[in-house]
Amino acid sequence: MNKLLSILFILLYTCGNYSFGQKIKIDKAQFENKKLYKSTKKNIKRGNFFYRKKKKGVVVYAIPYYLKAHETIPDNAALNYKLGKTYLKTHPKRFAKTYLEKAFELNDSLKKDMLYDLAEAYHYNYNFDLAIEAYSKYRDSLDIKKRTKIAPIIDKKIKECEFGKEIIKTETRVIVEPLDSNINTFFPEYRPYILPDESELYYTGRKPDKGNFKISPVDLQYFENIFAATKKGKSFIPEDLSRKINSKNNDAVAGLSSNGQQLIIFRGKYGGDLYLSKKKGKKWKKPKQKVFKKYINTMYTESSVSYTFDNKFMYYVSNRKDMTLGGKDIFISAWDSKKSRWDEPINLGNTINTPYDEEGVFIHPDGKTLYFSSKGHNSIGGYDVFSSSRNTDGSWTKPENLGFPLNTTDDDVFLVLNANGRIGYYSSIGQDSAMNFDIYKVIFLGPEKPLILSGEDNLIASIAKPITETTIEKTADIKTIRLTILKGIIHDAVTKAPLEASIEVVDNQKNEQILTSSSNSSTGKYLISLPSGKNYGIAIKVDDYLFHSENLNIPPATDYQEITKDIPLYKIEAGSKIILANIFFDFGKSSLSPESHSELNRVVNFLNTYSTVTIEISGHTDNVGSLQANTNISTARAKAVVDYLIEQGIASSRLKYVGQAYKFPVATNDTEEGRQQNRRVEFKILSK
Repeated sequence: MNKLLSILFILLYTCGNYSFGQKIKIDKAQFENKKLYKSTKKNIKRGNFFYRKKKKGVVVYAIPYYLKAHETIPDNAALNYKLGKTYLKTHPKRFAKTYLEKAFELNDSLKKDMLYDLAEAYHYNYNFDLAIEAYSKYRDSLDIKKRTKIAPIIDKKIKECEFGKEIIKTETRVIVEPLDSNINTFFPEYRPYILPDESELYYTGRKPDKGNFKISPVDLQYFENIFAATKKGKSFIPEDLSRKINSKNNDAVAGLSSNGQQLIIFRGKYGGDLYLSKKKGKKWKKPKQKVFKKYINTMYTESSVSYTFDNKFMYYVSNRKDMTLGGKDIFISAWDSKKSRWDEPINLGNTINTPYDEEGVFIHPDGKTLYFSSKGHNSIGGYDVFSSSRNTDGSWTKPENLGFPLNTTDDDVFLVLNANGRIGYYSSIGQDSAMNFDIYKVIFLGPEKPLILSGEDNLIASIAKPITETTIEKTADIKTIRLTILKGIIHDAVTKAPLEASIEVVDNQKNEQILTSSSNSSTGKYLISLPSGKNYGIAIKVDDYLFHSENLNIPPATDYQEITKDIPLYKIEAGSKIILANIFFDFGKSSLSPESHSELNRVVNFLNTYSTVTIEISGHTDNVGSLQANTNISTARAKAVVDYLIEQGIASSRLKYVGQAYKFPVATNDTEEGRQQNRRVEFKILSK
């Protein structure tokens, strides 16, 4: 580290004029050892050099030199002040308190604004009463002109302290723990994005990528790079990322689609723009900004992004001055499917956005719960994480601070949650262990204590160790997540080879397509999020294969659930057959219900695409009632399907129907669930 600092010092010194003049005065007579005097003076000069660079990324290099000098002259007021001030400019800010208190004790008139600096140090250390007192004294000491200019800033700081006093009275029942050294390192790590099932993590780090030591000339830190990791057990294990993702400049994760096949990248060029990369197999394609170019990317900065579960809407952050309420705001944009681009954005309004900065937006896969960070609202300092819910009329509830210890007096940002809403990941620089931004896991414990969380974590909350030592008391507000995750592998029914399939999800009741997705071409893995309250028809398609049909009728009150279903697809050849899971009939009748139209039209499209194929439609029943009655109803239902296909222009010579009653069950007839599976319509290829 010392060698690196020396190199940086030489580089900066040779690149520009610099006066070694310094204001930290030391008396040579204090030192019996001349070498110690010279080394102390040298450390002060080098510390001053980095201190005067002012930029956050450079000034941090002053700290080790000042600390070395402090070992020999601990009672030097100016040195204590500069050391404290340097910590305020960098991290951990809470370290500033010791040195600023000492400087103030030694010489309270050393610097005009030292009282304000001390107030900030108290603020970062949760000494809210002392901070309020110091802020107030500083404000009152100003002349009228400066007070008029500075008072709003100080008043906001005082309000943050007042909010802080209330919020930390009772800690929220959460466990906050840093990710292990596989992810968090000496360098900054932040902007975590996960798949809804936590199987993959993408994040940003200012550290080398595969030996690529790219240094930013602005702050002498490594350029931002994007990293990926896969969940194995309780840890995330980093893996290689496509070389097309990280460029020679800053590249940061800005968003991730819920199926993990689209990565949105923030690149720090032209103010900072968004780029989209799509996954093909195990590799990511070259990022492009075409879909963002018309309305989203501007001369200003566009940063974090979150797609809705159906990819039809995008929430994102921008500081575009023509549409913000001040600083960075959150916007929403709709997908224009005809033009294949994101449409003109709309500001979310002053319920969410404030005159201060908002950042790190995340819309939960339930489509209703918004998480974001803000320096406004009732923040206790820096960015705090908030949540808000969308009402049925499209408005938003008042943002709620997620509380302490999740939120600190420094920056806490980029919270993302898993599908059930009980596990989150975010980046913080205010937690006790953070020298830089690190990524933390947040476990929302809920009302019961002790609590065993279900799912992959198998975490017993009563024995888990939170990052803070204070008692956890306040119940975390865990919203009921009404969401179903459907995931698995799509593969060839015979060879078991994974397949890249298109996935179409339809609202059967409205005969309206809700979303399209795809499985990964290398692994066949797929994942889709389905909010409760709809009758979903799902079609899996691959060229030269029979499509696969699934039905998920999820009542509105259905809580979170995960369904893992591997899907075999059959080649288009004589004898191949599938169940048409989304064909419905009125009870005890053969009349098709309107909810069947999407599925029937898929069959029409299939027969139009493969124009030489002949098929058989067979009806099946459970074993309730006589064989004759069931044969009659199953035949009538099969005929109703064939009649619909003929009405849509399919030649009758290509179609055959048959009623099989309960001769070929696919499940037991001893349960209602089994009988329901047996009541079905099948589609079989007779000839190709």
